[in-house]
Amino acid sequence: MQPSKNSKPKVQCFNEYDVLKQVIVAPPQFMEIKEVINTTQRQYFKENIDRDIALEQHEQFVQTLKSEGIDVVKFDAIPNLNEQVYTRDIGFTVGNQIFVAYLKKSLRKPEKKVLVQWLNEQEIPYQKIDIESIEGGDVMVDQDKIWVGVSDRTSQEAIHLLKQKLTKHTVIPVSIRKNILHLDCTFNILSKDTAILYRDGVDKDSYRKMKESYTLIEVTEKEQFTMGTNVLSIGNKKVISLPENQQVNKELTRNGFHVIEVEFSEIIKSGGSFRCCTLPIIRN
Repeated sequence: MQPSKNSKPKVQCFNEYDVLKQVIVAPPQFMEIKEVINTTQRQYFKENIDRDIALEQHEQFVQTLKSEGIDVVKFDAIPNLNEQVYTRDIGFTVGNQIFVAYLKKSLRKPEKKVLVQWLNEQEIPYQKIDIESIEGGDVMVDQDKIWVGVSDRTSQEAIHLLKQKLTKHTVIPVSIRKNILHLDCTFNILSKDTAILYRDGVDKDSYRKMKESYTLIEVTEKEQFTMGTNVLSIGNKKVISLPENQQVNKELTRNGFHVIEVEFSEIIKSGGSFRCCTLPIIRN
């Protein structure tokens, strides 16, 4: 495991769009669809993952982050953790607290041990969610509001526990369509007043609340499947996005965002893209 540049990094993430300063990633060295655990994987199960291409694309992504001045903490890839590239799910940062998630699928549960080891090494305190289950892909932070997807991976019980732990925040549950893995596969906050949304992925009441809170850039079903919502905001209205999602990128540009296109086509075959592959530790 590579140490970060700062021996004791400060945990700070109050939203999804402040300037990204430090982030955790993991290379897809052992990436493979072994057991189908989402709709996207079902389509690509026979074709599966070309690891060489996935590693090349991930490294280009890492270099893009570094070129923007972001401290990238790269976890060692561990054999048999074939979904480890999706570091977002193992935890989430809310303000000055980091939570270790409760991963639902047994094949992913060992991933959080790697995060706990790093947090202990860095002497960063953390909280655990001990109720099944909650994953970071379902947690979207925006100042005093936290949008949380009610999905196959995140339960109402775990959301209730999160409410108890974050009494100064308004936790907003969002029911998402059953075939959508996480909230960030249908909704993503890009700035204080703009979000990206696949409208059919959320319930009507949640859509109304989102529309009241943000200018919404809506994504087509086709580009939702190619992870059009799962972009990564790195601050100053810069967004990393897939080149094939042309309509998304056009709308982002029209709304004043600078789009950085990075090829990630091999990695999205397992059901996640740029946001899924990053666990922000510091934004300010």
